[in-house]
Amino acid sequence: MAKLVAGNFKMNKTKKEAEDYCAELLTLLGKGYNNFLICPPYTLIECVKRSLNGRGAVGAQNVALAESGAYTGEISAKMLKDVGADSCLIGHSERRHIYGETNDDIAKKLNLVQKEGLKTILCVGETLEEHRRLKSVLESQLSVLNDKDLTNIIVAYEPVWAIGTGKVATSDDIIKAHTIIKKYVKDKFNSEISILYGGSVKPENISEILALGVVDGVLVGGASLDAKKMAQMIKSAK
Repeated sequence: MAKLVAGNFKMNKTKKEAEDYCAELLTLLGKGYNNFLICPPYTLIECVKRSLNGRGAVGAQNVALAESGAYTGEISAKMLKDVGADSCLIGHSERRHIYGETNDDIAKKLNLVQKEGLKTILCVGETLEEHRRLKSVLESQLSVLNDKDLTNIIVAYEPVWAIGTGKVATSDDIIKAHTIIKKYVKDKFNSEISILYGGSVKPENISEILALGVVDGVLVGGASLDAKKMAQMIKSAK
């Protein structure tokens, strides 16, 4: 079974760049590869959705804490669905550490996204300082899953110290974290959940990461901005 390759564009690409990227990606992939998700900036969701022409999926990188109202600059879950988003990242480390999002914020966002029927990719992970408390940190972040419909949720484990640094967690690091997550979900909710690994994933290491029995896919940052690299990774995950 193919594993998911999710690309997070972060704050990159113009409309023309996104259109060219999608055209190149589809050409490189040919037929038969739909195991991917692209999360562009809000301004490009509709463009990427159209340009992919039914291939893969399109997600948002964040969502507002409210359904509507006087929240200048915010984008609601309903708006995301309206422009074609299939899913939404919630709790990315950059949202937690740069913008101060708390578990309470993330739980509220999860409710709003689920209400609109969008798939959620819940990002969890520890800083280097928190690494010694890995189990308690992850379980605290996973507590937002209480009372949620897990059938439409994927967890993405991202060791914060490995995002954009060129450092990749060892196989033992990844297995340990993913095992903690799977056990928590099984013990707490008697359920299974898919887990992506994120943190300096690239064509050179994706096969090794996906070969680990507890990894169900990857969340890719920088390498996903290059259509050639993205195509390589999607094919590697088939």
